[in-house]
Amino acid sequence: MDTAVLDWLLDSDPALRWQVERDLAGADEVTWQATRARGATEGFGARLLALQDDDGQWAGGAYFPTTITHPVEWGDRESQPWLATTWALNSLREWGVDAGVLAGTADQLAANSRWEYDDLPYWGGEVDACINACTLANGQWLDADVDGLLAWFAEHRMADGGWNCEWVSGDTRSSFHSTLNALIGLRQCEELGGGSTRDLRAPAEEYLLSRGLRLRASTGEPVGDWVDALEYPFRWRYSVLRALDHVRAAALLDGTPPDPRLAPAIDALRAQRTGDGRWLQGRRDPGAVWFLVDADAGEPSRWLTFHAERVLQWWDAAAPAGAPRG
Repeated sequence: MDTAVLDWLLDSDPALRWQVERDLAGADEVTWQATRARGATEGFGARLLALQDDDGQWAGGAYFPTTITHPVEWGDRESQPWLATTWALNSLREWGVDAGVLAGTADQLAANSRWEYDDLPYWGGEVDACINACTLANGQWLDADVDGLLAWFAEHRMADGGWNCEWVSGDTRSSFHSTLNALIGLRQCEELGGGSTRDLRAPAEEYLLSRGLRLRASTGEPVGDWVDALEYPFRWRYSVLRALDHVRAAALLDGTPPDPRLAPAIDALRAQRTGDGRWLQGRRDPGAVWFLVDADAGEPSRWLTFHAERVLQWWDAAAPAGAPRG
């Protein structure tokens, strides 16, 4: 990895820097854990923690805001805002904030937060696979009772192995978006000590792998332009980078080598690397955010570069014989 790119990645908020230190720079655990701990008192993590409501929520809502009492970056006022509780918890968890900093939040949300869908209680989830995946991982992180959500995923799997948030409308075929989000939530739950989810994940991972993470089963063509589009924060949308990031983490969790069927997806990701070794922000979600955490569209993205470089280093170090490297 180019030294200039690594230095650029290290010159970042603690939310990202500790991950760069651990996964790309080879820092010892004392070093990256110290940087990780700073995330609760400095930078993005501290800013987002300071925006939590007295009732444990953010912006007064579970998935959508009902009150906004602090200045925000508005973006497009007609688009979904990214201010409410679920999005805040996702960010804090993925940025490495220790759950102890949020002591009492799980109980507060159990008492005060209801889903916008049917006024259902927060930790019980609702009908959307993507939302339930986030809730499963966040609940495991905060030590909430989310056992019912594990059962929900087992009960709502499609016959082809994955999930589809539109099952309530009668859809019976899996969705790339829903399946990946479900897989990420299940895997993160296991990583956080929630017990093995491998039996739940395996058929859905095969569903995506059998399509090379990006192709239609019927034609072998990309499922859409969106599959190769890169953006951070990741939110709910599928991308080949998010899929590869999950497959990498799942392989490390399960102790399995890279699947040879990943090679075309790796090539597609590698093709987006710029001449100076970075990846560019493809778009930025237009809805309101509390504050910006990454580059504008078309600019080099530290977050995307980190995730892409980590995937490629994993592949290049352990890919099947004969697979492309470099």
